[in-house]
Amino acid sequence: MFADFHEQERMLSDQPRMAFYHTAIARHIQPGDRVIDLGTGTGILAAFAARRGAAQVYAIDHSDILTHARSLADANRVRNIEFVSSHSTAFTVDRPVDVILHEQMGDCLFDESMVANVTDLRDRLLKPDGLILPSLFDFYCEPIKVNDGRLVPFIWELDVYGYEYSCLESHRPQDPTYYHLTSSDPSLVEHFLCKPDPILSIDLHTVHEDKLPTEVTFTRPVVNAGRLDGFAIYFRARVDLDLALTTDPTSPGRAPHWGFRVLRTDRDDFDEGDRIEVTLKVKRWTDLDSWRWSFVKLASSGFAPQAV
Repeated sequence: MFADFHEQERMLSDQPRMAFYHTAIARHIQPGDRVIDLGTGTGILAAFAARRGAAQVYAIDHSDILTHARSLADANRVRNIEFVSSHSTAFTVDRPVDVILHEQMGDCLFDESMVANVTDLRDRLLKPDGLILPSLFDFYCEPIKVNDGRLVPFIWELDVYGYEYSCLESHRPQDPTYYHLTSSDPSLVEHFLCKPDPILSIDLHTVHEDKLPTEVTFTRPVVNAGRLDGFAIYFRARVDLDLALTTDPTSPGRAPHWGFRVLRTDRDDFDEGDRIEVTLKVKRWTDLDSWRWSFVKLASSGFAPQAV
């Protein structure tokens, strides 16, 4: 997929993405550094590092885009990049590097095997005091109300001019993909019901994939009353206090080429002051189809569990 020119166009035209990486590299890659660029694509991040004075940049990719990356480096007179056609797990160097540079984040943060791929290089090829750029990530699962004009309810929730579909509830689809959708259109989300707060934060310098939690439960007060239509999955990457990248669907500065995911759920109405308890169970963080989620409405009148 990433060898396709259109995919590369979307990434290269994503101004918040490119500004984030250009600034991060300018601040943190030093002249003389030895750098691995994991998943180099057209080689733009490797070129940024080389132009900062990196002594050696290893630009790794196992797709056909690498042919074009080499041509681009030649055309732009960038010489100190070694392009490596290989999966990163098969790559090795004679001595540890100073920096691992990557953009391995999927729409759901983990779904492009970021943790496995980066930590493999970290454990084998990074200096003990080396840098992973970026390394800090916040993962969000936010209760949302969908814009009324964009809402597509479950079929058994529909009543179309008096023609009711409720009898289909007993035939809920078993295909997990039915229960989540992808969007890159911020107008889909009218508002968050709660104040956003990450349910998981990781640092690639220290995280281990087998230590990631398989179940997360959180409880939030509702600060924006409305109908619960699902949960928005997105992430934030952080480098410095003033340098971050977000795929938050409500942020005007979001990086637009990433989609966000909506975990669909049976709708319910919440008043300000109600609380919502959400549980996310994950067999494999890299596989959204292995995720299961549920919520409990906590209000003065009691609670009502819902699950998908």
